[in-house]
Amino acid sequence: MTTRVKKVLVAQGEPEVCSYLETTLRCLGYSVEFAQNEDAILASVGEAGRDISLVLLDTARSGEQTQETLRKIRRYDRQLPVILLTATSSLSALTGTNGCRDVGLLTKPIGKDDLNEAIHRALQIPAHPPQHQAAVAGLMPEVFFPQNPGMRRIHSALKQIGESDVPVLLEGESGVGKEVLARQLHALSPRAARPFLKLNCAALPSELLESELFGYERGAFTGAFRSKPGKFELAEGGTVLLDEIADMEYRLQAKLLQVLQDHEFHRLGGKETVRVNVRIMAATHWNLEEAMRKGRFREDLYYRLNVVSLELPALRERRDEILPLAEFFLKKHGRGAPLPLEPTLQQALLSNDWPGNIRELENVMRRFLVFRDTDMLVEELRLKTHRGQVASPVSPALPPAQAACAAEPPSDTSILEKFNEAKNQAEVQAILAALNSTRWNRKQAAALLNIDYRALLYKMKKLAKCRSFWESFGL
Repeated sequence: MTTRVKKVLVAQGEPEVCSYLETTLRCLGYSVEFAQNEDAILASVGEAGRDISLVLLDTARSGEQTQETLRKIRRYDRQLPVILLTATSSLSALTGTNGCRDVGLLTKPIGKDDLNEAIHRALQIPAHPPQHQAAVAGLMPEVFFPQNPGMRRIHSALKQIGESDVPVLLEGESGVGKEVLARQLHALSPRAARPFLKLNCAALPSELLESELFGYERGAFTGAFRSKPGKFELAEGGTVLLDEIADMEYRLQAKLLQVLQDHEFHRLGGKETVRVNVRIMAATHWNLEEAMRKGRFREDLYYRLNVVSLELPALRERRDEILPLAEFFLKKHGRGAPLPLEPTLQQALLSNDWPGNIRELENVMRRFLVFRDTDMLVEELRLKTHRGQVASPVSPALPPAQAACAAEPPSDTSILEKFNEAKNQAEVQAILAALNSTRWNRKQAAALLNIDYRALLYKMKKLAKCRSFWESFGL
């Protein structure tokens, strides 16, 4: 029996589904590659040495387009197993009236056991439940190169925490991998076949956050033309991650406490009690104990959430993991043979303090893959390290608004201009959150924000000229 890790090509465009499939497949012992469109699928399938063992093909497009993609895949490899991910249970509707004997079918939502069984059937592997040790070893390595003592302690407790059903509080600086760890714990839990949903409490105004979490009834507010379930209902039987929990409004914290205590709540504008069975995880980079002392976070909620607390060390405290992580990201995002890390680049990587942690390191490696210029990257890292040494440190205990102002270099910009920029940024975040929630339906977004449709269009046009608008897209 061969020991080579089988590679699965995932042709799926939804980020949440991609993240779930990647975590689940790695837990099952497969390596994963992604393709966003038909050209990328065919490039991966047709490239020599790619060793694609199986394709998971989303069928969001029409049946004719799916058939055409299957035919093109078959031109490169007639034996390659393909599993269609679909919302319908009819294979003939997707592949033609005669179907395809070598095409499998998985109906959304996709459970871990169903996915495992379908892959075993397609690859003709004897079905057997994966052992927990194998699952832990196959997890995404963005968090775990456990050479640091703190990371080793977390790694050794993963199995026990994953199998339990208690709330988990994840603490650590931004970019250390709190969400990745939460997904791994979910993948190791009895809830792994059920949804994992995440909501960023800092990205939404309190009214929109409440409707996203708890849902609303028809007529609850202007524009609520139909009832809508919230994250807690959509994640029934699964896990909800509340990211940046420290930024949740004090009033909403009481409603969240009710879910933790009684597993029930009321929708916005609703009278009926909704009961749910979800596991709650929370993540923050702020000091919640200090927030409690200042009256910004409920003490009873803190102790309800803090059943199991995991603090992920910053990357600068895990320097022996920097180079393995850098090599991993080069392999993950690169095509073909990975770029070598020259000794000068290795030294520059190890000398940097990485204030953005693993997320920053990943972006630097992606930039390296674009320009492929070692000297340029070394110089960039040296300048960044020098600036970090001469810059004044910002206290992590500062509130978000004060910390942002303290982190900015001194300039001639007036206080009023800074205030306007902060106001614009808050408006940008609220508008983008509403647009994403409604799949960029501007009329529905205006209703969620409780403003006139034309007022929303005016604000979007006005904010498009602001720096914060483009920074929200990472530009």
